[in-house]
Amino acid sequence: MKLRFVLGSAPLLATVLMAATAAHADSFDVRSNAAHGHRSDVPHRGMTMAQVEQAYGAPVDKLPTAGGDAPRHPPTNRWRYNGFTVYFERSRVIHSVVDAAALPPNP
Repeated sequence: MKLRFVLGSAPLLATVLMAATAAHADSFDVRSNAAHGHRSDVPHRGMTMAQVEQAYGAPVDKLPTAGGDAPRHPPTNRWRYNGFTVYFERSRVIHSVVDAAALPPNP
């Protein structure tokens, strides 16, 4: 009888534990490009370094290359422009991020 009670209680116990874990999740405010939709005034994924420089001019700052020390760690570069930063993997854009100062304040 005890075995049947223990086996019958296991799914209930698992559900309670999962609910308790979810109840302790942290929430935080993330101001991202997704909240502002796709921006057409920043470089998009797949553009080459030459295309970015031709379309947006020379960057304000070219930060040092990171990675490239192993085949699993390709070289990544960051170029800073006024209002956004462009991230490259090898010579292609992988992401453009609008600077927090360029975003409108959160409501």
